[in-house]
Amino acid sequence: MIDVQILPKIKPGAMVRVFEKVKEGDKERIARFEGVVLARKHGSEAGATFTVRGTVAEIGVEKLYPIHSPVIDSVQVTSSPKKVHRAKLYYIRDISRKRLRQKLGL
Repeated sequence: MIDVQILPKIKPGAMVRVFEKVKEGDKERIARFEGVVLARKHGSEAGATFTVRGTVAEIGVEKLYPIHSPVIDSVQVTSSPKKVHRAKLYYIRDISRKRLRQKLGL
């Protein structure tokens, strides 16, 4: 479950580190996924989600996380956006990493 003070900081353009519980057989471990928040949908209601895009082995990967999920252990916001003027950053999928840093001011 995500801490209430972190929720307003999870917004499009923010760099986040999501720690999620992964069950492998009879053991449970915590996996980390790091990336840029592309979108936040449905505010803070029961079905609210946020989309994170990161790279795993040089391949772009997107994960959709429900905000009120018991699978999420914690979320760390590593950097906040400086100059984002859109609610959904889906155009990030088509631009290079260098151009992304220029556009978001990371």
